[in-house]
Amino acid sequence: MSSGTPMPSDGTTVLGAPEIARALTRIAHEILERNKGGDDLVLLGIPTRGLPLARRLAQRLADVEPALDADTLVGELDITMYRDDLHRHPTRTIGTTTLPSDGIDDKIVVLVDDVLYSGRTIRAALDAIKDLGRPRAVQLAALVDRGHRELPIRPDYVGKNLPTSTSERVQVRLAEIDGDDAVTISQPGAQEVAW
Repeated sequence: MSSGTPMPSDGTTVLGAPEIARALTRIAHEILERNKGGDDLVLLGIPTRGLPLARRLAQRLADVEPALDADTLVGELDITMYRDDLHRHPTRTIGTTTLPSDGIDDKIVVLVDDVLYSGRTIRAALDAIKDLGRPRAVQLAALVDRGHRELPIRPDYVGKNLPTSTSERVQVRLAEIDGDDAVTISQPGAQEVAW
């Protein structure tokens, strides 16, 4: 999980813009290889930073397979009402869910998120998907897998495996939201919420 707040100055950059770009290019090629092309693919970005990552992946897929239209591959999946911590934080802003015009029925849905940590965000995303349709398959792409799973969830595509302690904080910064691309790790004053 990451936040939009600036990182403390003691954060260590583990991925810069070139490494993030290479990781996304590799993931795009892995998606195409595993699925034997881009037919029937839908990339659902989990806000906040999963959505621009999904858009970047869609563009890379279209670069490799020009018949694909990057704009029609991407959707946005709001998981707010599917979270299992609503009883602790009942006041939340409901986000937007948008699906490609053909929906997700019989499609191969690739969930896209920035950091995979406990697995609870992905569990919520899977619950949200079942209310939207019945995909042929659901796969998971994460820019960073930091371990510490609390649920039996594993990514299909990973930009970087980043073993961390639970006290460390991983933040993904993306140009579309934060003005630059970087993945940093730091020791926060307080432990982040496990999602």
